[in-house]
Amino acid sequence: MSSAEAVQADDSTDAPSAVEADDVDREDDEIDERDSTERDADESGADDREDERAADEAGDSRRDDSDSDQRGSDRRDDAGDRGRDRDEESAPVRGRAPELPEDADISLLDPEIRGELRSLPKGLAEIVGRHLAAAGLLIDSEPELALEHARHARSKAARVGVVREAAGLTAYFAGEWAEALSELRAARRMTTGTGHLAIMADCERALGRPERAIELAREAKGLKLPDEEAVELRIVAAGARRDMGQLDAAVVALQGPDLDPGHRTEFSARLFYAYADNLAAAGRTEEAVKWFLNAAEADDEGETDAAERAFELTEDVQDAGDGETANDDAESTEDAGDK
Repeated sequence: MSSAEAVQADDSTDAPSAVEADDVDREDDEIDERDSTERDADESGADDREDERAADEAGDSRRDDSDSDQRGSDRRDDAGDRGRDRDEESAPVRGRAPELPEDADISLLDPEIRGELRSLPKGLAEIVGRHLAAAGLLIDSEPELALEHARHARSKAARVGVVREAAGLTAYFAGEWAEALSELRAARRMTTGTGHLAIMADCERALGRPERAIELAREAKGLKLPDEEAVELRIVAAGARRDMGQLDAAVVALQGPDLDPGHRTEFSARLFYAYADNLAAAGRTEEAVKWFLNAAEADDEGETDAAERAFELTEDVQDAGDGETANDDAESTEDAGDK
């Protein structure tokens, strides 16, 4: 997304360092934010309670999917290994602010986010913005701490759509599926646009509700999604089909005009990899090898293990062929002996 000592002191005491008039604005704003939070809780309470129950049922026994049929699988697996305390509420809790990194400056945020924060009093906008910047800085290395910052920002600006969106995305990368889904639903109600449907669908998968992930994919058919978002949603939907044992349907879910080795885009490597992986799961090994090789050629950044998967599958096919040949030779020998 260096900081003055005054700002950090203000953050920890929940009062921006400004004139008394700003203090009054701040108090009024916090009252409004609490009221808003209560309204949001009433509006989405049923969904959130169901999400929490699903999270409890899912527990830490997340399925061992390959990287291809899930969005951000490495993050999800790491978060699953860390686990989480099921006794904690998924809703953000007001409390002492997490310590801000010195380089967490509001200038790190996208202009669009900074623009929406201008609806807040200046001192409060600075505090919320710096915590969102901290979440962005920490999301890769310390996702749980990043989530603390996002939750703190959310507790102070629950009526700002981009804050709810940031809280939801941070919760997703921290492995808090129910919380992520709740926050992204709220953000979608509060802002224009299609929302993060692929991530929401992936949360449904993670909560053990693949059928809801498929419903979201169907809902998106009438929406104008960015190309990359549309591809990610197809990948998630295919994974949901696999969760339900519909292996052939998972393959079909990924087919489309962009499944073309001759026409590559920035997301072709992921799409080709997912298609190959689902072909392999459906037992169509030779086709899977072909598409893993296509994925490897499209993967200019080396982000996938497509080449290794193609090699492994080729070896499996050869081993299976050698085994069949050996069996045929043995049967021929037995037949000759009988004669």
